[in-house]
Amino acid sequence: MKKIFYLTVLVTLFVTTLSAQQFDLSAELRPRLESRHGYKTLFDKNTDGANFISQRSRLNFNFKQDKINLFISLQNIRVWGDVSTLSSNDNANSFHQAWAEAVLSDKVTLKLGRQEIVYDDHRIFGNVGWAQQARSHDAFLFKYTPNKNNRLDLGFAVNADSEGITDVLYSNAAGYKAFQYAWYHGEFDKLGLSLLLLNTGIEYLDGSNQTTDYMQTIGTRLTYKSGKFNANAATYLQTGKSRNTAVSAGYFGANLGYKTSNNFTLGLGLDYLSGKDMNDTTSDIKSFAPLFGTNHKFNGWMDYFYVGNHGGSVGLTDINITLAYKKDKFSAKLIPHFFSAAANVFDGATKMDNKLGTEIDFTMGYKIAKDISFNVGLSKMYATNTMEILKGGNKDANNSWGWIMFTFKPKLFSVSNK
Repeated sequence: MKKIFYLTVLVTLFVTTLSAQQFDLSAELRPRLESRHGYKTLFDKNTDGANFISQRSRLNFNFKQDKINLFISLQNIRVWGDVSTLSSNDNANSFHQAWAEAVLSDKVTLKLGRQEIVYDDHRIFGNVGWAQQARSHDAFLFKYTPNKNNRLDLGFAVNADSEGITDVLYSNAAGYKAFQYAWYHGEFDKLGLSLLLLNTGIEYLDGSNQTTDYMQTIGTRLTYKSGKFNANAATYLQTGKSRNTAVSAGYFGANLGYKTSNNFTLGLGLDYLSGKDMNDTTSDIKSFAPLFGTNHKFNGWMDYFYVGNHGGSVGLTDINITLAYKKDKFSAKLIPHFFSAAANVFDGATKMDNKLGTEIDFTMGYKIAKDISFNVGLSKMYATNTMEILKGGNKDANNSWGWIMFTFKPKLFSVSNK
């Protein structure tokens, strides 16, 4: 049935090109070899790491006609070898995106369906593009753009496990029952300003009653660029309730960048995410949650923090330096991170030093052709005794992670009748 369905979609979309104002068919194929030995957590010396090749394959349809924009992204995610060479069934297929947009005017659009939601630097809303499956939401967006320098988005989502007759507790891995948000961005000469107000609802059982508590994330981000210098800063506060527990948490991040020459750029960054002391016996939530952000982008590429982990913990302070080089088709980055806990860590009754360790990230990239790129990376974690308390494992083991990735993104077909 799946093959018949996908074939029907392909044929239907191809036929529509006859009357389309614009139709683009593109693809993405991205195999990645990884060697994990201390990825996400410290390893024991006698533990063998994992080696595998994962792959993302996508077919993207972009259709525009009169007052409608339509985008569909078919996706297959796999690890090489997870399906037998003689298998008659492959369940790794899905829709990554499937949305339609009604263009009501040159200033107002309505966007509905499965879609990526990305704002600013991906800190709160991001598409998690590094993960092969990436992230998308089932949502409705109202977008108002009065001019090229100002934009206001209103977003709404409500989730359920299935069609039902009676109300059933929502349990899907999306993690939220509903959200509503307003996001504004304005450009003022060299200054950019973003404002976010996000209301996230989590459904849970309070005794025998289904209840939804709402947590609010409120914040702003500023950007500045002048000549070779650029800077940005963001701060967010979280309040409200989650699962009948009061929330009081905060985030601050800032980055400075300077282009020393045509090829070299230097950067300095600071990230602070509030946490909760390990000896704090109150039930209040004091650890900041970056929610739907592209967390792999922040706080080290080895994903020790906030990539499916470290939630509700002691928080984090990350001071990092970026050394970047780019010339023609070649690029390289070296990023050391200096991590420490934002709240107190205890080993029994003994208070530990807040320093967690240093991570060194290195990556190189080369653009082989217009639609083909090659990237390779190597990361190493130098952890402390305090990290061992949080993660377990052995700080003196070879905690490292390496990867090699090819990305093919060809445009297969394009027609325009404008």
